[in-house]
Amino acid sequence: MPKKLLLGENFLPRFETYDDAPLGEGFARVRPLYGAPKHGTEMTVITQRVYDGIYYDGGEKIFKEKAAKESSVGFGLGNMFVGEITEIRGGAGGFEIGERVAGYGILSETQTVKTSELLKMPGRMTWKEAVCYDPLQFALSGARDAGCRLGDAVLISGLGAIGQMAAQAARLSGASIVAVSDPIPRRREAAKENGADFAFDPETEDVGSILRGITGGRGADVVIECSGYYEGIQSSVRALAYNGSMALVGWYQTCAFPLNLGLEGHMNQQNIFFSRACSEPNREYPRWDFARICAESWRLLCEGRIKCENLIFPIIGFGECDGGYEKYVMNEPCESIKLGVEY
Repeated sequence: MPKKLLLGENFLPRFETYDDAPLGEGFARVRPLYGAPKHGTEMTVITQRVYDGIYYDGGEKIFKEKAAKESSVGFGLGNMFVGEITEIRGGAGGFEIGERVAGYGILSETQTVKTSELLKMPGRMTWKEAVCYDPLQFALSGARDAGCRLGDAVLISGLGAIGQMAAQAARLSGASIVAVSDPIPRRREAAKENGADFAFDPETEDVGSILRGITGGRGADVVIECSGYYEGIQSSVRALAYNGSMALVGWYQTCAFPLNLGLEGHMNQQNIFFSRACSEPNREYPRWDFARICAESWRLLCEGRIKCENLIFPIIGFGECDGGYEKYVMNEPCESIKLGVEY
């Protein structure tokens, strides 16, 4: 029987066997070749620190108390896959048996997906590019929301997968200076390899002061904050120019850091706002919506305009991804930017 990766009773990854359901009309069965989790989002869901005892009311757009807390035990781990179609039922939707495709799905040995939700991969496309589709959506949206323009000095705070691609999106937008900030050396090195001009360690360097020296006293015209940590916001506020714009892309949990907005933030009349690609309507609606953001992200990856090869590491076998997930996603995230799984 095939296996899939779930969160166990002890809040650690575990394999569980399952039976494939009969293939429904308009669905395809895919044999995965590669996969990848989405580190920050999955860890936020697992720990439940954001939604502990509360839920988001989509109608009133406000958080309310839950009657009872919910457990994340049984939560499926993993985000995207690349594989080959083994079976199609009903209209093929332009796909063929044996075709290489990408899509959303947890780490499991089979994927059953609507053909309308599969992504067609061009021959030149690598699997590492394909599994970066989801984080690129939020990087692209963050760059657009922040208003990156030709000639801007841009700072990217936090160099997980989203931050890495936000730095490249800023360059594609015409930024004259792309600076990045992250305490993990390997992540800073990857960003420099992919085109960043400057890389800072916010734990040992005064990023705001250094950037002002580089920019003739102005600071960063734009900050795209992707770390998900309040320390990242504070450091970014110090680096942001007078009347500059900062898009908060990270998913922030409980504030355990004394965030002080009464210093540079207040004196410099900064524009600080949240950016979430899949919140509708989009800030640029009706010209832009989430579907357009997704389509543009896939186009950039299909054309090879976003560098992904040095962002996926380590690559582990599916049979070891229970221990690998625990190590590289849960316990030692500094050892990886985006974990890759090979079947």
